Amino acid sequence: MATTIKLNMERIKQLTDAAVISLEQTVEELHTDVLQADVIPRDLGTLENVKTFVDTRSSKRGKVRLVFNGPYARRLYFHPEYNFQTNENPNAKGEWLKDWIDGDKKDFVKDRFKQIYKRNANI
Repeated sequence: MATTIKLNMERIKQLTDAAVISLEQTVEELHTDVLQADVIPRDLGTLENVKTFVDTRSSKRGKVRLVFNGPYARRLYFHPEYNFQTNENPNAKGEWLKDWIDGDKKDFVKDRFKQIYKRNANI
C-alpha cells in the first residue's frame, strides 16, 4: 500500500512570504514601541531619530535587526550607570532594550509576530 503526498507549493510560498513580511513588520512595531517608551537617551535626538533604524536586508533569511548606529550608541547602551538627562525622554536609560529582552515586555516580539503572521498568512 503506497501513500502519496502532494504539496501545495503555491500555499507554501504564500506562507513563507507572509513570514518574511511579518518579521519585518514585527521589528517595525518593536521600533515604534521602543521610541514611544521614551527610553533612548536623548540630547539632540540624533540617536533616536536618525541613527536608529530597522535593517531588513537579510529578512528573506529570517534575520531583521533593530540598529542603533553611531559611535556613542554602544557606550550609552552598555553604561546604565550614566546619569542620563530625562527632560526629553523621561525614561531614558542605558540598556534601554532590557524590558523587551527579559523584562515586562519580553513577550512583545513573539506575541506581535504571531498576530501579524496570522493576519498576513490568512490563517
